[in-house]
Amino acid sequence: MHRKIHASAQAFTLIDLLLVLAVITVVAALVATASVMLKNAKAKAIRIGCINNVKQCELSFFVWSGDNNGKFPMEISTNLGGTRELVPEGQAFQHFQVMSNELSTPRVIACPNDTRRAATNFTTDFNNARISYFVGAGASLTNAQAWLCGDRNLTNGLSPDHDMLTLDANRPTGRTEELHNGRGNVSDSRVVKQLSNGDLKGVLNGASGWTNRIILPD
Repeated sequence: MHRKIHASAQAFTLIDLLLVLAVITVVAALVATASVMLKNAKAKAIRIGCINNVKQCELSFFVWSGDNNGKFPMEISTNLGGTRELVPEGQAFQHFQVMSNELSTPRVIACPNDTRRAATNFTTDFNNARISYFVGAGASLTNAQAWLCGDRNLTNGLSPDHDMLTLDANRPTGRTEELHNGRGNVSDSRVVKQLSNGDLKGVLNGASGWTNRIILPD
């Protein structure tokens, strides 16, 4: 004899529907939150990676200067192993190239937020298209206002002159969106800072008339 199953025992009630919708809403919220957290964590990791790279570049300049009478490559003649005569050429990679021993690997000159691929060596594969950071043409240990190196996404509203960009309070200096969502890291020979457009203007306004000339890897 078959037992009768009451319809009420199988019906999907309004309460059941509301419960399912509530669960779906909670799960969707958790997934969205996790996605945002993951995205933020990734962006933070990239930002920290870039800061560490710029610090490594900064340290390499300091170590190199320790073996060269307290001077950076841009201050010493090519006859003595420096790059002073190469500054007008606007080839940023050449100033890093002479510090290959201090840098150890070309990977530290490529920002993890950049689409540019790091070089595999400091000779046959090393050029401007393989690096992410500029070089300060006038940087020195005695001039704390001069920028030493940093992210290449800088502009003053004009086309660079032989890849040389002049930055001062009278020019509309800013960041492009190529890297770090319009921000970027800069070493001023003392500390690495991440500067937005507003930050850049404040730094240049406080530079007491000093003009930064930077060599872009373009």
